[in-house]
Amino acid sequence: MSHDPGTAPPSPLRLLRPGTKLLGLLLFGVVVIAVPGWIPALGALGVGLALALMAGLGTTGRRRELLRPLRVFIPAGALLFAFQWWQHGWERAVDVVAGLLALILAAIAVTASTSVDELLDAIVRALGPLRRLGVSPERVALAFALAIRSLPLAIEVAHETRAAARARGFDRSPRAFAVPFAVRMVRHARDTGAALHARGLGDD
Repeated sequence: MSHDPGTAPPSPLRLLRPGTKLLGLLLFGVVVIAVPGWIPALGALGVGLALALMAGLGTTGRRRELLRPLRVFIPAGALLFAFQWWQHGWERAVDVVAGLLALILAAIAVTASTSVDELLDAIVRALGPLRRLGVSPERVALAFALAIRSLPLAIEVAHETRAAARARGFDRSPRAFAVPFAVRMVRHARDTGAALHARGLGDD
């Protein structure tokens, strides 16, 4: 099961308006970036984890939706942590990785407690004033929707591809993972583009 926006059980976050949650996520990101230090980063990580639990992702039926993207993040996060420690010390490593993980948890909480349609409506309303400047809120919302849908798919494809490579005894071969993963994602992108074009959404 992959992470599906808006599918978490009823929760306190579900009661908030989508625009409020998006604004809160934006402000949370600004605070995480603007306030340096490993202690604030750990505090932000605690907040991100609390938000994920408030979104209902700590329950038995939904825990996999929280853990799967985190398992994908762990290898990259470990490399980033090691590099930052080597270059700048352990305090900086904790600051960077904990802050990034906090943002991931907060984003998962928001998308899990809000349906895609609600998110898109909030984006269209927020960008409405920019229409006079030539910005198409609908196109921005569409791009956002595609990103939301593609990320869980990429995580699921990565998980399945890694499992298939391991089953064939090629779990240590980067090529055995990278090539099938790239082929499946390119196929998905082409299918998505064809579907959009068929509906006239790709035309200027």
